[in-house]
Amino acid sequence: MVNDGLIIKGNVMSKPRNSKAPSNLASRTKIVATVGPACQSPEMLRELISTGVDVFRINTAHGTRTEHQTTFDSIREASEHFGRPIGILVDLAGPKIRLGQLSEDPKDCPLGAEFHFIRGANSDRPNDLTCTYEALVSELSVNDRVMLADGTVSMQVIEKDTNSARCIVTAAGVIRSRQGVNLPGVALTVPAMTEADISNATWAAKAGADFISLSFVRSPFEVKQLKELVRSLDSRALVIAKIEKGEALEHLDEIVLAAGGVMVARGDLGVEIDLAETPVVQKRIIDVCQRLAKPVIVATQMLDSMQDSPRPTRAEVSDIANAILDGADACMLSGETAIGKYPREAVDVMHRVMLSTERALSRTDVDDVPIAALSGVHPITAASVYAATEIATRVNAKLIVIASNGGGTARVKAKFRSATPVVGVSNNEATLRRMTLFWGILPLPDAPVGDGPKLREFIDNWGRANGLLAKGDRVVYVTGSELIAHAHNVVVVQEVE
Repeated sequence: MVNDGLIIKGNVMSKPRNSKAPSNLASRTKIVATVGPACQSPEMLRELISTGVDVFRINTAHGTRTEHQTTFDSIREASEHFGRPIGILVDLAGPKIRLGQLSEDPKDCPLGAEFHFIRGANSDRPNDLTCTYEALVSELSVNDRVMLADGTVSMQVIEKDTNSARCIVTAAGVIRSRQGVNLPGVALTVPAMTEADISNATWAAKAGADFISLSFVRSPFEVKQLKELVRSLDSRALVIAKIEKGEALEHLDEIVLAAGGVMVARGDLGVEIDLAETPVVQKRIIDVCQRLAKPVIVATQMLDSMQDSPRPTRAEVSDIANAILDGADACMLSGETAIGKYPREAVDVMHRVMLSTERALSRTDVDDVPIAALSGVHPITAASVYAATEIATRVNAKLIVIASNGGGTARVKAKFRSATPVVGVSNNEATLRRMTLFWGILPLPDAPVGDGPKLREFIDNWGRANGLLAKGDRVVYVTGSELIAHAHNVVVVQEVE
């Protein structure tokens, strides 16, 4: 069983300067919180960090560049305030297809009613619909489905000519201007990144974002395009592929291999595929990420009711717990923290559910994780991490310390889950911030990584100061020598004196 493992969220050797310290008991599963009007003040950002947030998401679909930069700077200031790494995820909007302006807004769509998607930006006829995607009429075919209002309204194309597509309502509801349009099974030629996305990705890379997520991914080629752009700007940000299109599931392994991490974006995914299939698809995506050693975020409506209520539903609590039991590295809050009435309470609920669920976790059988499949990591490093995990269990170690230059070693350790708390250390601040997304890894700044004796003394003092270590306790270290390039091949067991 995974123990409670008191892990300090922060470094007591670098205490907060003004406000209270973050919670002493950290969940192993990480919390991603979306920044918006409800939480963008510096005071609220600090409050959410204290409550358990590890990564903040900036959604470029809303707000201006100036607002995004202000938010970015405020997060970095809050991170400095607490003396611990906090990740920033910049979410690219992608080619989201939306309705144009309706002549009647909102518009009732009764069952069997006929509507026409037409070319152009405007129409005065009440049952004409326009769209932000100019090629929509050309790329629709008879019998194609068109989903509106987050999938609550469904239409089917029954006739098409050069300038319009006639549709009949098959699921009734109400639509509004600028709502999203989903086209399940329709092969669109729209590029994965719009001009706005390229501009936002460029800004994010130059600003020093830790993660950049790509929406509506369909192929590994699209992920590689963004990676090339980011690397050309000297950024090491991890590219997060958002799985929300049915086409992505056809190339899932290749997309996961190409990406730095994955987000299960259940909002659009639940519209693009049969809603009943979404839970099983979520499990499949998490399983692939586990096998290929990539972090995975589960997102959308995890505590949706808490936008308006201080208490969640029982189903929402179960949803978070099941994502953790499936193997998610992180869970994400969207509207709950961005525009909800109870952002701090939502984070607190998620944190408490994580702590409770993690107490019930059994240690992952690491033999089930094929080392050869651990993409982007030297096989000797993977074997050393495996060995360290086993040794820590057998000697009842109180702590595992992972030294990692680029973060790959820590990423692998996150998949070899164990009861023993894990600290990640690095000389690179950006690497420490990337660790904020890895399950069970506590990024610890200011550690003297290049000097073995000094590192052990540092951990010894830090552990004693935080009540994690005492005389006779054992600590397992994973580091590297110069014998094997680009590999961590040294496992050391220290007994605290």
